[in-house]
Amino acid sequence: MISTEELKLESQDLRIFKCVAEAKSLSKAAEVLGYVQPHISQRMKNLEEELDTKLLTRTNRGVTLTDEGEALFNYAQRILLLMEEAKAEVNPNKFRKSLIIGASQTVSASKVPALFSSFLKEHRDIEVKIKTDRKQVLQEMLSYGEIDGLFLSGTYNKAQFETVYRYAEKIVLISPLYEARVEKDQPTLLINSDGNCIYRNRLVAFSKEHHIHKASIIEFDSLEAILQGVRDGLGISVVPASVVNSRGDMKSIQYQELADDVQIDFVVKKGKKRSQSLKKFIRFLESL
Repeated sequence: MISTEELKLESQDLRIFKCVAEAKSLSKAAEVLGYVQPHISQRMKNLEEELDTKLLTRTNRGVTLTDEGEALFNYAQRILLLMEEAKAEVNPNKFRKSLIIGASQTVSASKVPALFSSFLKEHRDIEVKIKTDRKQVLQEMLSYGEIDGLFLSGTYNKAQFETVYRYAEKIVLISPLYEARVEKDQPTLLINSDGNCIYRNRLVAFSKEHHIHKASIIEFDSLEAILQGVRDGLGISVVPASVVNSRGDMKSIQYQELADDVQIDFVVKKGKKRSQSLKKFIRFLESL
């Protein structure tokens, strides 16, 4: 058991320990926190000496928590959350309650902004941030505790994350109007460079279903580049219907709705203590 006698735990020690526990790696924790690894290793060694107990088991693959480490991790999550909430409560002008959500560029361009707009009308005291990146990167960020939740489509690690909200997104095949098309025997597929992008995969599946076997492919890193490519007659793509419906600059594009919707899940990390901001956001989603 961890003795509380004469402990002088600092909040920064708890933050570092929490990050190491979530990343399961000293080097990854150092990268997340912006420190060099020897500094992280020394802080963990000092923490173990102060508590007079072993918190981490070091292996070739990283670190795992001992029973005492698991106990401290549970307390660290609760203590750090309470500290953030206390600061926001006593001085809301300086320390606003925060909520950091991840989403791919395509997902964040459709329904997510509308969700945040409605949520913030009810919770003006919460500062919401959106992190956009590739699906795998965002899952790593959620695993390391860098974001509170993640909107994603397709498969994910259900042993590590759990779905707390789900919605269906209609999708459309977009193509340039006839006069804007680049003359080719086969249309060019304009896809996201992220191999895990559900819209990319739906377009590839569509091309196979319609025997478009010799289509060339152009990859883009952003949704805006894909939309501009279609406008300019470069090729076809698949995007959320809400993207097309919400924009006024789609006159040079024609589209058809596809039969199967895309399922979007909002996932959080299993077993992680949820902040008050995250709890409020989940309750808001459940009320929709």
